[in-house]
Amino acid sequence: MRICLVMKSRLFWIFAIIYSSVHHIGSGSTSTTLKRPRAGDPFDTFPKNFWQEFSSPFTDTPEDEELEVTETTTHEPFPFFADPYTTINISTQLSSNVYLHCRVNDLQGKTVSWMRRKGEDLTLITFGQHTYSGDSRYSLEFEEPNDWKLLIQYANERDEGPYECQVSSHPPLVLLVYLTIIVPHVEILDERGSATPEKYYKAGSTIELQCVISRIPHPSSYITWRHGQRSLNYDTSRGGISVKTDMLPGRALSRLYIANANRQDSGNYTCMLGNEITETVVVHVLNGEEPAAMQHANGTRFMSSPLTMVVFFIVFALVKPFQR
Repeated sequence: MRICLVMKSRLFWIFAIIYSSVHHIGSGSTSTTLKRPRAGDPFDTFPKNFWQEFSSPFTDTPEDEELEVTETTTHEPFPFFADPYTTINISTQLSSNVYLHCRVNDLQGKTVSWMRRKGEDLTLITFGQHTYSGDSRYSLEFEEPNDWKLLIQYANERDEGPYECQVSSHPPLVLLVYLTIIVPHVEILDERGSATPEKYYKAGSTIELQCVISRIPHPSSYITWRHGQRSLNYDTSRGGISVKTDMLPGRALSRLYIANANRQDSGNYTCMLGNEITETVVVHVLNGEEPAAMQHANGTRFMSSPLTMVVFFIVFALVKPFQR
């Protein structure tokens, strides 16, 4: 189309020049100089650079050449999780408090929710900063600038499983957090390293018990010893009581010493980690009695007196002839 317009314009000028020349010749003018058109002439409508275009070599632009259009639309920032993973595993020990973290950047007014998944069912726990769970141990704690933390207090074995942090974008963003509850193993040993439900000591001796706790990912509470309902860790009323505890990688060892044991020291001794992790042993303090006799009280006893031996041989002599 552009070629047609250019060709028409140039043909029009050629005819105009020829017409102007004939007009001056026909009017008897002796001048052959080509004059510029006067103001108001139809030539004023042509572009000012027409003479340059007319005298310059002819160039053409292909009709199928398309002008490149650059799109400059800007999209709003899309929410995304600050953690590089969409699945996170968290372990905590029984009866401890645990936080499930959900860090969201560029939230842009969207809402963050925590849900508990059980099979195909989802149970709403929190929506925004509001808690909808009937379990008071669950709560939402927001920490600036972007951490929507779910707090579970006194975690128990029923709390184990998958949790979902969801962002109400389109499509929704989902962060899966799998919580594992580790139940520590507790065992009480004597001074020889032997496990027994009952332990016997002579009056005046030293009671020594060891509490060994394994499978502890990160202890959140101290190990305490109790005699009945009385705490022994900081007991100064009796005197002679000592508790030494060592926290080792993945385990803990606590030793209880009670010097100059007496009858009042008999009873149940409990080693506790938190409120739910416990183990108990029964201690007997004897005055002049033989602990071994007490330990085998339920077993068969044989009297070792000489009269017993005489009776045994008489019975054996009478029974043997009948066996032939």
